[in-house]
Amino acid sequence: MKSVMIGLGLVIAFSATALASMPDGDDGLVRVKSAHDVSMTANKLVGLLESKGMTVFNRVKHSESAKKVDVVLRPTELVIFGNPKVGSPLMACSQSVAIDLPQKALVMEDEKGEVWLLYNSPRYLASRHHIEGCDEVLSKVEGALANFAKGATQ
Repeated sequence: MKSVMIGLGLVIAFSATALASMPDGDDGLVRVKSAHDVSMTANKLVGLLESKGMTVFNRVKHSESAKKVDVVLRPTELVIFGNPKVGSPLMACSQSVAIDLPQKALVMEDEKGEVWLLYNSPRYLASRHHIEGCDEVLSKVEGALANFAKGATQ
């Protein structure tokens, strides 16, 4: 009985750990709630990225573009960023991942007025592009993205 309980405990602990590290849902997106509005969250993200040597290629303010065609869109911004030191090793693992690079972060206000920062889960990209044997690279990318998201949203 004791070994069954220990085994059950290990299964529950493993399951909780696995779920905590998975993206929200099956769409491959990691969602982090922000304590700031969309503009401030995006500003913080850009500042943090640049301070860490990342290149910010573009910042697309979708809601502003929507106004030009008379479409009402809640605040929505896309930040496109990257660094060859980070992306190139990932592409060396599977060249097709280049379709998803440079990295993107979407900052948006939902229908409840809550602000979220979303980005592609590196593990989802690994699955999508059949990346194997590159766990160290994936872990580095995963950690960096989580840190950027945390810094921008708190």
